[in-house]
Amino acid sequence: MKKRMGSIAATLVTFSMILAACGGNNAANNTNTANDGATKTNTEAGANNTGNAEASSEPVPVKVFTIQETGIDLPTNKFTAFVEDKFKMKINWELNPSDGAKEKRQISLASGDYPDAYMLPAYIDQFSQADVLKYGKQGVLMPLNDLIDQYAPNIKAALESDPEMKAFNTAPDGNIYGLVAYSQCFHCSYPNKMWLNTKWLDKLGLQMPKTTEDFKKVLEAFKTKDPNGNGKADEVPLSGSIEDFGVRVIPFLMNGFVYDDDRNYLNLNGGKVESAAIKPEWKEGLQYIKSLYDEKLIDPGAFTQNAEAFKKIGENADAQILGAGAGMHPAIFVNIDKGNKYSADYNPVPPLQGPHAQFATHDGGGVAPGAKFVITNKASKEAQIALIKLVDYMFTPEGQTNGASGMEGIDWEKAGPNDVALGEGVKAAFKPIPAKEGDAPHNAGWSGVAHFYMPKAYRDSFVSATDIYDASGYERRLYNATLLYQGKEPKELFPAWSVWIDPSETDEASMLQTNIKNYIEQNALQFITGNKDLNKDWDAYVKGLNDLKLDRYLEILQKAYDSSNK
Repeated sequence: MKKRMGSIAATLVTFSMILAACGGNNAANNTNTANDGATKTNTEAGANNTGNAEASSEPVPVKVFTIQETGIDLPTNKFTAFVEDKFKMKINWELNPSDGAKEKRQISLASGDYPDAYMLPAYIDQFSQADVLKYGKQGVLMPLNDLIDQYAPNIKAALESDPEMKAFNTAPDGNIYGLVAYSQCFHCSYPNKMWLNTKWLDKLGLQMPKTTEDFKKVLEAFKTKDPNGNGKADEVPLSGSIEDFGVRVIPFLMNGFVYDDDRNYLNLNGGKVESAAIKPEWKEGLQYIKSLYDEKLIDPGAFTQNAEAFKKIGENADAQILGAGAGMHPAIFVNIDKGNKYSADYNPVPPLQGPHAQFATHDGGGVAPGAKFVITNKASKEAQIALIKLVDYMFTPEGQTNGASGMEGIDWEKAGPNDVALGEGVKAAFKPIPAKEGDAPHNAGWSGVAHFYMPKAYRDSFVSATDIYDASGYERRLYNATLLYQGKEPKELFPAWSVWIDPSETDEASMLQTNIKNYIEQNALQFITGNKDLNKDWDAYVKGLNDLKLDRYLEILQKAYDSSNK
């Protein structure tokens, strides 16, 4: 799917969903009821598939490579103890810091000294589709098809009931070499939102902008009319940062001109894969963004800074200075906890109507293609069975909640008759138990390591406060904001998140993708900042893309798209 979040995003998104974090995916509410019944039946039916993992009284040893998340100690974790007892296994955790997990995973695979399984949050470092195909073809990753068929009734039912999920997990050769974190996060699926300081808007007597020109006028007013009232020209009309969780400023603005997917800059037109970045509308969009930059309405740091620096602007100590912030959600740039100063001031701007479009970036549900969980050829048969049963448990509502959120009675409880679910018309099922101030971390769940199967109906069944500006109502705030963006994507989208490229072309496609993406982004910045002239240098820019074999890249993607839509 998309580029994944860093550890700061993981923390924010996990908080925003409280129990399900940014991983939850599923069907409609009525099918959820049916699936719940199927889950119980399948689990009961699967009880007879005890396998060799339970034939011995000794726990089955398994070695699992994963990350160390803040506030969680997996070896002493309460959920770890629970599943080790439940599935007669002993997990030897190979823990890695989030920042270095990717490199260590690659080193372990290259050296041949790798574990029985990898279990990685998608937003940190899961296996890419290319990784899955490469190591699957080499025999390093074990096909899971037979294990699922024999020992994982809940995974099997989910695959059979949801063709999209099956497409994510099934390689072109028909094998399932790993499982994605199938988590349909509604607010994550429209990541590129804009949050406007409506306190300033009201103070200046302005309306919520509807068009790209309206937005520019609002930013001009923020810059020149001293909305924070301190007599200083210290306001930052618009800022963002450079990570992957909706914080880049270009996509929201560009979507008034041409669709910007904020990933590979691909459009789909009549079934034909095209590049948005060579269209006249892209050039026109860059001209508009450059006009904002030239008038100092965009913070130059938005193109260079990380989220930590972005938040220093949003939480400026001396005075409120931020007018608008790009981001999947406002906790990226302002505090939202109890006693916060600015959280309620920032509210969502609906997609802007531009000269040619009114699009919103959509990524198909927040699911990242590839695999967060794989079993390697180092695992014994007993370890394979224990591992797939463990993951199968997390394909049940109870298992997923205990794993991702913490154990029942510690971090969540069953909803009461007066509790209100996040989703409209949905019966509340899971109620977070707020942590008490000063308490040590409960260490009762695995957070993102346990994100496996969170359908939309499951996520919608969590209790959420009705006060959207209270921390306990934050997910409802994001849900409501996302409704403004829903349906604003183009009728045709290139499904980068679920298209499998021919294994013989994955290395070539990966190289082309990296070079072309970097070239587009570097040139966009140069055009906006004036280091390149949009009139004089545009043709040379287009030629440069062609020299990087843009046509060949689109040809490979077209072939992959056509194959997946036969």
